[in-house]
Amino acid sequence: MRNQFGIRYKQCCASCYLKKYTYTGKRVCSLSGEKVDAQDVCEHWQMGLGVENAGRKSGVVRDIETKEVVIG
Repeated sequence: MRNQFGIRYKQCCASCYLKKYTYTGKRVCSLSGEKVDAQDVCEHWQMGLGVENAGRKSGVVRDIETKEVVIG
């Protein structure tokens, strides 16, 4: 599948808007509260904001130390 900017993505829990993380770093579904794996998918899947905005030409990537613009 592709988003509106032509970036390919996989429809699964890893790209879902409804995923949440516990304080231990485990991925859980915010609807069911169950632990999910990255490749899982259900009928309630919604595109995550990161996937939706991937390819948008409005952001920049900065060096973590110098804050120089690396990409953008």
